[in-house]
Amino acid sequence: MIKNLVDWIDARIPMTATYNRHVGQYATPTNFNFWYFFGSLAMLVLVNQLLTGIWLTMNYVPTAEGAFASIEYIMRDVEYGWLLRYMHSTGASAFFVVIYLHMFRGLIYGSYQKPRELLWLFGMLIFLVLMAEAFMGYLLPWGQMSYWGAQVIISLFGAIPFIGDDLTLWIRGDFVVSGATLNRFFALHVIALPLVLVVLVFLHLIALHEVGSNNPDGIEIKKNKDENGWPVDGIPFHPYYTVKDIFGTAGFLIIFCYVLFFMPEGGGYFLEGPNFEAANPMKTPEHIAPVWYFTPFYAILRAIPDKLIGVMGMGLAIAVLFVLPWLDRCKVKSIRYRSLTHKLNIAQFAISFIILGYLGAVPATPELTIAARVFTLTYFGFFFFLWLYSKNEKTKPVPERLTH
Repeated sequence: MIKNLVDWIDARIPMTATYNRHVGQYATPTNFNFWYFFGSLAMLVLVNQLLTGIWLTMNYVPTAEGAFASIEYIMRDVEYGWLLRYMHSTGASAFFVVIYLHMFRGLIYGSYQKPRELLWLFGMLIFLVLMAEAFMGYLLPWGQMSYWGAQVIISLFGAIPFIGDDLTLWIRGDFVVSGATLNRFFALHVIALPLVLVVLVFLHLIALHEVGSNNPDGIEIKKNKDENGWPVDGIPFHPYYTVKDIFGTAGFLIIFCYVLFFMPEGGGYFLEGPNFEAANPMKTPEHIAPVWYFTPFYAILRAIPDKLIGVMGMGLAIAVLFVLPWLDRCKVKSIRYRSLTHKLNIAQFAISFIILGYLGAVPATPELTIAARVFTLTYFGFFFFLWLYSKNEKTKPVPERLTH
């Protein structure tokens, strides 16, 4: 009966062929390591955000008068509402942890280089939409930090010449952050941006399976095939990497559940203290800062005295990642076979990003502002020096077969 059902479906939609192409007979390199957990973990967290978000909307009230009270109602009176809310808020931070590590893996192994430029661009678009999704979702609790954080970030668009004031008014939907802003952010957060995100993830996976997965050696396994046309250094994704990903998922869930049940506020980084107070337009929090995954770019913004140039610097910090495939002119992909200069450059970039994240989360002082300017220069210096040295970089010989 099962075979007849599968045959009946296959005659009408290519279910088995699609499964074989993208899972059962998808050739993957044999030497995936720890860094290759984060793609599947990103899918897991995306599903968590979508499902918990759907359940939260059943009791959330997207109005300035009822939003904060509805969050309190979810936390106190809805059965397991506290768990759903914490799964969603902690899941947002987990999403960015996983995405940043996933992007870093692409950076160290050259997964943005030919023939994966489009794959990288889709990934960067996912990152951009995810930032918009997180920012709009951050306003929805209608707490003090939600309200004032949105006020500060939206006001930055006012620095754009000629259209800044009109653009700011259009984004807010009012002359100040109000119920109109909350309502449109709710619609975008719940409907529009998730649809765009799911489409981009689908395109990202299609692009990945078209060109094939990269690996820690940066070798294209499709270039070396046996008599049956199968890569000699390839194994089917299922069952080998489905089992591996299940193992990685178990490890991730242990950490995630520990945070979820024992420290869901993340020491004030996941859920800030002021956000447990209802939004008050007449009372400004002592220190306004975005949630932690935006702080590296916020530090760049604050490091530049001029508001317009600061906004441009913050935007450029994200935009420059899109052109990374064309800034790196080296033919060797993996950091394993790149020069010491490249390894040091990646190391300083990672350190700069982490320190900028810290500087963006703490109150600005003259000393910390100087530090932010220094690390802003080192952040952009990574891309500039990469373009300079990569064309004539002295690399190690790349093996013809995968190493383990």
